Amino acid sequence: MFRSHRITILAGDGIGPEVMAEALRVLEAVESQFGFTVTRTEHLVGGAALDATGHPLPPETVEACENAQAILFGSVGGPKWETFPPDLQPERGALLPLRKHFGLFANLRPGVCLPALTHASPVKQELIAEGFDVLCVRELTGGVYFGSPKGRHEVDGQPVALDTMIYHKSEIERIARVAFTAALGRKKRLLSVDKANVLASSVLWRETMLEISKEFPEVELSHMYVDNAAMQLIKRPGSFDVLVTENLFGDILSDEMAMISGSLGMLPSASLGKQREDGLYFGLYEPSGGSAPDIAGQFVANPIAQILSLAMLLRFSLGEIPAAEAIEKAVAKAIADGFRTGDIATSQPGETKVGTRGMGDAILARL
Repeated sequence: MFRSHRITILAGDGIGPEVMAEALRVLEAVESQFGFTVTRTEHLVGGAALDATGHPLPPETVEACENAQAILFGSVGGPKWETFPPDLQPERGALLPLRKHFGLFANLRPGVCLPALTHASPVKQELIAEGFDVLCVRELTGGVYFGSPKGRHEVDGQPVALDTMIYHKSEIERIARVAFTAALGRKKRLLSVDKANVLASSVLWRETMLEISKEFPEVELSHMYVDNAAMQLIKRPGSFDVLVTENLFGDILSDEMAMISGSLGMLPSASLGKQREDGLYFGLYEPSGGSAPDIAGQFVANPIAQILSLAMLLRFSLGEIPAAEAIEKAVAKAIADGFRTGDIATSQPGETKVGTRGMGDAILARL
């Protein structure tokens, strides 16, 4: 008997629909191969929704997401909509409200550099000869981005701006459990990144991580200040496995991981909510890169991040782990066999330069 699932597709703007089309081709292939079906509904979001309905996140889109087990998201935004009021701009008016509405507090962002692509990384070859695979678990709904009070006022006749970094213990506990659980499925090592030598919120963060570590005795917990972590990611990225950190630090470190991996076009992400009784999560899955309006319509964008985001959806929200693993292996094999979109092409011997659909074809052929 086929297993049945429901997801909502939000392709968005720019290259979003182009790379999403390849991910859906891959989904169709693994459905038949691994014995499950996915009912999917496609809806507008971001600039496309703003043009059609006057809002980047229409009520019907939210309702479709509420009736699904997960959201496969493309990308939103572009110069066309930058002059709109902040709450109507595609990212601020769609992506952030979706995260808040569904309580998506845990952002999982892998930073992977495959051995065949180490030449594409700006890190010295001798430091990453075997590639690397790091998972950043970022707290997504707390910290300085959401703390209050926040704003601007005048003091003694001059402008003053104020942002508040605040964390409740319960917020740290829940992201800690996600990170420890992720570490259990990897090398059983977790690095907690903070600034406990300066910030009171980081002192609470470290205390709480130590407390939750007692629930996961199989996982080795260590700590590092964020400035040192930023340096060590460049100096020895292969020594990292899973790192967990708060919102602002995670935003910065995950982008650093993406850069040293060689290309944003390779990296997926998952934003997860509370774990269900079956051990799975409602989540929003999206490429780490943006809508790339400069190449939209040219069908040259790398679809791998979108395809690997689908693999994360299958793993964390649908429990279809064999299908997720097959996709990940097919991507790695396509890269090992020399297929390259423009963002990762270096004109080395054995490379075959392809466009968006060509990369999709290469991955499908290896499933």
